[in-house]
Parts: sequence; structure tokens; C-alpha cells
Amino acid sequence: MITRTFQDLRLSNLGMGAMRLPVIGGDDSRVDEEAVFRMVDKAMAGGVNYYDTAWGYHGGQSETALGKALARYPRESFYLADKFPGYDLHNMGKTEAIFEEQLRKCQVEYFDFYLFHNVCEMNIDAYLNDEKYHTYTYLTAQKRAGRIRHLGFSAHGSADVIRRFLEAYGKDMEFCQLQLNWLDWDFQDAKAKVALLREWNIPVWVMEPLRGGKLAKLPEEDAARLRAMRPDETVPAWSFRFLQGIPEVRVILSGMSDEQQMADNLRTFETDRPLNETEKAALLSLASDMTRRTALPCTACRYCTTHCPKGLNIPWLLELYNEHVFTGGGFIAPMALMSLPEDKKPSACIGCRSCEKVCPQQIRISEAMKDFSAKVAW
Repeated sequence: MITRTFQDLRLSNLGMGAMRLPVIGGDDSRVDEEAVFRMVDKAMAGGVNYYDTAWGYHGGQSETALGKALARYPRESFYLADKFPGYDLHNMGKTEAIFEEQLRKCQVEYFDFYLFHNVCEMNIDAYLNDEKYHTYTYLTAQKRAGRIRHLGFSAHGSADVIRRFLEAYGKDMEFCQLQLNWLDWDFQDAKAKVALLREWNIPVWVMEPLRGGKLAKLPEEDAARLRAMRPDETVPAWSFRFLQGIPEVRVILSGMSDEQQMADNLRTFETDRPLNETEKAALLSLASDMTRRTALPCTACRYCTTHCPKGLNIPWLLELYNEHVFTGGGFIAPMALMSLPEDKKPSACIGCRSCEKVCPQQIRISEAMKDFSAKVAW
């Protein structure tokens, strides 16, 4: 197992994420604990020492299942990460109660790693309102008490949102967990987020390295392009090799759902084989081809915004629209839109087409706003 240095620790480069554990009868809240035990046993035998769970995974059952599996091993043999669920604003102000319950469910007295979960447009103001919710105050106190060994945050928000969070709390953040993969390097501008964290000297933990499995299976034409360069590499392995070439990355979390996925990933992480520049360029070119098939070609020239009578941030809305369409749904766009007042959401578009008259790319913006509103209707 490849390892990476973090402060005085040696962490397995592959971490076991517990968001997509095996379940019974297709019910996401019924975790197959026996299968999880076997997967953890295989992970431990293969050198994995980092395990990641969260309050909301599997309807609240992930922490319990993973805690039971890990309780069979000496506490010093693994590193356990959990998160405060600020993705749900109803949890704000309940930090202490949730934290104590997480320790109980995971059967531990401390967390090796603990995160402010999913810093994004929707919750950044609440996270920064420590006077009202005390999230930062409580979690830093737990770190001083030794009940949190390392404190960090995860983020699906924009680089600007991450910057706001860092300007407030960056001096206490030891790591950041990002959605990072070869498709989102440009598509979600993940490279800018990595660059920002580099400025703050904060290492990166990776979530969604395979984008929910979307990068594990490619159309045959695309897969053939990769096989021509590395005949002995599987399609999923390309995603991990891409990440192995990013110096800031320490832990790559994979949400494995069965023992075969675990075995395949363990085999990949036996060797450190980052992509060379030619291979990386080819992979990013493939990413561009994939997103271009569905994405509207907005260049963020902002001509449209000067002609919108509603003052909509059209380039940003189109960026979210592209993400939502390519992913086929998901939570990123809806959560970002929740941060906007009603008169700045896609539904506020009046269809006047003033923006379209000045769009160099001739994008049918009004139609995109209408479609976006329909796709994210709650």
C-alpha cells in the first residue's frame, strides 16, 4: 500500500469511504454489516488505515456499521474521520449533541480527523456565524481536549466560498477534502481550489475520485484511447493515477460497495504510477470532449449580465446548469441555488432574450434558465 506523510503520520494513500457501503435489498438505510466487516478486513489486510464516515451516510447507519467493523481492531491501528453535518441547516446549533452521538455510534473516544462538512454557498454564512451557532468554537475546543486530533473541512462550494472560509478559520484548518478528479479538474475548476489550498499550505483529501462511478466505465471509444497509452491499466485506475500526480493530495477516498471493488483498488494502490505530462494532457482532452457533448459553451464574457433586466448572474447559473445536466442531477447545483434570493434564481428569468442578442456563443439562455428551473424544482 502506498502511503503519504501527513505531519507525523503515515496515511494510506487509499482511504475507505463509507458513503456507498453494501446494502440489503437495495435499501440504502439497511447496511449489510457482515459484508462491511469483510470489506474492512480486506482493507486492513491490504494496508488501508484511513476510514471515513459521516452523519448522513446511509440514513445515519454508516457510522454505526463502520464503528462495529473497526471496533474489532486495536484503536491505534486505524484513523477514523467523521464530519459535522452542516449541509443541513437544521443541524446548526446542535454541534455538541451530534458530536457526542457520533462518538457513541462509532464506538470511539476520539476522532483522528473531523471536518466541517460540505462548506458551500448554502451554508457558508451559517458556518461563519459562530456567535449564533458556536460550531467553530465547539470543534476547536474538542481539538484542544484531544477528542479531535486533526480538524479540517470538506467543500463542494466555489473557490470564492472556500476563500471566505479560510479567511475566517484557515489558521486552524489542517486539511481539506475536495471533489477532485480528472473530469472536474477543469469542469468544476478544481485546479483553482487546489491552488488556493496550496497558498494556505493545506493538504488535500480527495472525495469522488471516480465521480460516483461515472469515471469507472467509459464508452468503448474513450476507453480505447486510454488503453492505447497504458494497456495494463484499468479505466478506474486512470483516475487514481491522475490524482497520484498531484503533490498536495494525501488521501484518496473511494466509496467501495463490494469486496471486488476493494480488491481492485488495493491492487492499484500497490504501486505509485502517476501520469506523465503526455498522458495527463490526453486525459484532460478526453474530459473536455465528454463535457462538451452536453455543456453549453459559455465563456463567462459577461456581455449577458449587462443586458439582463433582472440582474441575474448568468455565467454562474450556466456553470451550475452545465454541472447539473452533465451529472444527471445531484445536489451541487440545488444547494448553490438555495443561497440565492428568489429574484436571482433561474426562475426569475422573464424570457426577454436581451441577453441572447449579445451572446457571442449564441446560447439560448432563456431556454436554459427555464429548463434549469424545471430540473431543480423541489
